[in-house]
Amino acid sequence: MTWVPGADGSLFDATNLPYGVVARPGGEPRIAVRIGDFALDLARCEAAGLVDAAGTLRRPVLNDFMALGRARWTAVRERLVDLLTTPDRRQEVEPLLVPLAEVETRMPVTVGDYVDFYSSEHHAGNVGQIFRPGQPPLTPNWRHLPIGYHGRGGTVVVSGTEIVRPCGQRKPADSDHPVFGPSVRLDIEAEVGFVVGAPSRLGERVDTASFREHVFGVVLVNDWSARDIQAWEYQPLGPFLGKSFATSISPWVVPLDALDAARVDAPEQDPPVQDYLRESERYGYDLALEVRWNGTLVSRPPFRTLYWTPAQQLAHLTVNGASVRTGDLYASGTVSGPERDQTGSFLELTWGGKEPVKLDDGTQRTFLQDGDEVSISATAPGPNGTRIGFGEVTGRIAAAR
Repeated sequence: MTWVPGADGSLFDATNLPYGVVARPGGEPRIAVRIGDFALDLARCEAAGLVDAAGTLRRPVLNDFMALGRARWTAVRERLVDLLTTPDRRQEVEPLLVPLAEVETRMPVTVGDYVDFYSSEHHAGNVGQIFRPGQPPLTPNWRHLPIGYHGRGGTVVVSGTEIVRPCGQRKPADSDHPVFGPSVRLDIEAEVGFVVGAPSRLGERVDTASFREHVFGVVLVNDWSARDIQAWEYQPLGPFLGKSFATSISPWVVPLDALDAARVDAPEQDPPVQDYLRESERYGYDLALEVRWNGTLVSRPPFRTLYWTPAQQLAHLTVNGASVRTGDLYASGTVSGPERDQTGSFLELTWGGKEPVKLDDGTQRTFLQDGDEVSISATAPGPNGTRIGFGEVTGRIAAAR
């Protein structure tokens, strides 16, 4: 039970406490945790001696704090839970709470590298049927390794950032030659991202058992995708300009410690995986995503169905000796379930644009139009039958420039 007004029973009670960065209009960014509809200013907490993070909570982003490692993450979290649940602490802590209505959220981390995986069997199968009709929906390597691509960390943006429609080359079906111009098949990908805290060394692998030692927390991700640009460019090297123009993340980083009650058994893998991908305790997370298109709920992707787990993704990312750095972000890839209303992309939802979706205002859509807004949210089981929230990742499409 927390003494913070209105927080108990919400998606952001003391069992959650996601980290973020907030600022008053025109003010300096401050590291905070969310509790109910308030942000607890951790810079002021540390300055007052209420919590000890070696001064890292007085920085403008979370990177220095995340670099301290799991032991310090756990100690600080336990201290914050104590401060926010012990009635005797209320008098000294309550003045450090700021109503969320009075602040703006900022990028919580400085992103280094960004890697995006392709870990949903349902998504990969749908895409295979749409792009390669009459052929096996999965490529021969798909069940043997977590497929991914190296994205662009510099275009990862916080929720609420305007998304400018990208331009590039695309090849119309009725033309022998490509044309240049704005994408006409602009899409979303509803994903879950994992933020690296403790780095690894170049040349050393991170095994599946070390996942929790390196990953600080979880964000929601919308990996915006220009399907027409992507379709023309991706052979033979994969996604490039069709993906690199923008990737949006939610502003609150939910720590892994808040997700213990959300663990679920991961789907069975067949054929057996290579030794470096084996897990002594194989689990995923039971996140329930929701996708809204101009306010209309169009899909509920279930994260628990992902074939490749976050621990396997990290192990594969580093198996060649590639290092991870504090602030690196890797994402699950599009989350899709077995049903049409569980798909995490509009490519699948409209089956390649052939089956338009009707929104609540009576309009129909296949791909995104200028002015459209997409919001992705998620919840997960918390302790004792509660649920915790992740906030939202939202973006509105602006016309090409």
